[in-house]
Amino acid sequence: MAILRERIDTTLPLEPTFAFVADFANAEAWDPGVASSTRVDPGAVRVGSRYELGIRMAGRISPMEYVVTQFEPGKRVVLRGRGSGVEATDDISFQATPTGTSISYIADIQLRGLMRLLTPFARGAFERIAANARDGMQRALDERAAAATEVPAAAAAPSSSSTSSSSSSSTASSLAG
Repeated sequence: MAILRERIDTTLPLEPTFAFVADFANAEAWDPGVASSTRVDPGAVRVGSRYELGIRMAGRISPMEYVVTQFEPGKRVVLRGRGSGVEATDDISFQATPTGTSISYIADIQLRGLMRLLTPFARGAFERIAANARDGMQRALDERAAAATEVPAAAAAPSSSSTSSSSSSSTASSLAG
């Protein structure tokens, strides 16, 4: 029905980007179309990990269950979602760049049952949903990148009360070693 493609570039490094996006329990933090997202099973994200999402659809919250079907740490995660007359496959690929991470997000959305009758009219709505999710993911990743750069900068900044050079030298040695 609808295959949507989005690209997101962030200054956040590959490892934290992958960890955040691949864990769909974080979906409500970046996708405004997701009212709730909960991991159903314990442990690390892996093939078979399950999530229950509450999706905003037509003014109500509709349940969807997602399952990780492919998982390549740091490279790719594929999730299959089903619920409320909708099936979706989200294929998310990650690549390290000189400045952070590039994400390719492909969503294949199929309407099922009576919802299928809406197929000719749904493309524009799905494109808006995808753009909102892309923008939300961009914001969430940029916030994480900013927070990650603030911590080391604060730790590296010399204290205004530090007046002795030996104190500064020991701080520099600690940071270097």
